[in-house]
Amino acid sequence: MPGVKGRSGGARPGAGRPKKDPADDLTIATSGEQTPAEFLATVMNSNMVADKLRIDAAKALLSAEVRRAENSGKKEAKAAAAKTAGAGKFASAAPPKLVAAGGRKV
Repeated sequence: MPGVKGRSGGARPGAGRPKKDPADDLTIATSGEQTPAEFLATVMNSNMVADKLRIDAAKALLSAEVRRAENSGKKEAKAAAAKTAGAGKFASAAPPKLVAAGGRKV
């Protein structure tokens, strides 16, 4: 009944996004628990996966590695600075050898 409120509209046959084929689903055999980086590496190295998905996995893995390298924490930065600060002119000297008379330990 066109024009009657509440009685028009609704689903039409053939309308909307087409359904996915079940063959398009991606199934990758993984062993146990993996980190996201290990999973992306598995997808990237798999020959059973479409090339587009392999490329996307490689991009995501590279992006994560770059982000991790750029955003190292304050503690890691302090530790790296402390290692380099004690070098060169201000390096600590070796402790003196304590030798008692006759070569015996004290």
